[in-house]
Amino acid sequence: MDERSRNTLLAIVTVVSLLPLGWLVVDIALSRLGPNPIREIQIRTGTYTLVVLLASIACTPAYTLTGVRAVLGLRRSLGLYAFIYAALHFLNLVAVDYLLDLKSLWRDIAQKPYIVVGFGAFFILLTLAITSTSGWKARLGKNWKRLHRLVYVAGVLAVLHYLWQVKVTVPGPFIAGASLGLLLLLRVPAIERLAAKLIPWRAA
Repeated sequence: MDERSRNTLLAIVTVVSLLPLGWLVVDIALSRLGPNPIREIQIRTGTYTLVVLLASIACTPAYTLTGVRAVLGLRRSLGLYAFIYAALHFLNLVAVDYLLDLKSLWRDIAQKPYIVVGFGAFFILLTLAITSTSGWKARLGKNWKRLHRLVYVAGVLAVLHYLWQVKVTVPGPFIAGASLGLLLLLRVPAIERLAAKLIPWRAA
């Protein structure tokens, strides 16, 4: 894939990733978020975070299955977009829902463990976003790759956050969990090598 095609692919991914944010902004401006807009924003930003984060984690398995190296170049952008949605999710909770009342938030944390794992996922994504630059990559050397493997921990925490938060049995958390499980399975070296050998266009 040439440079122009890679840039086109990145542009498409950028538009698709940020389109839900534009849709949310429009709905806020037009007051189309229903009777509980704060909760609706929380649900949407949380969903967008998880979807884009899973897309970021899927880049390496996608390369294993397709052999298209350009998809590896999408990991950083998708990771940053996942962080943007996570930051909006975090700010909506702390600044809008709790009105920066940290005492009340701290009290609720003890009663709502899903907030704890959600915070854990957010702070991992924050760390990865800060260290995603070329400068940090050079400073950390081999440790940079080790640090950025924490994205898998963030994925697990995000799925747990979703699962523990829902009050009724809905398919969303289980679909997300199954998707993450499959992606993590495809990152096991032995399975990764086997997949590359079994897929006709990779083995050729």
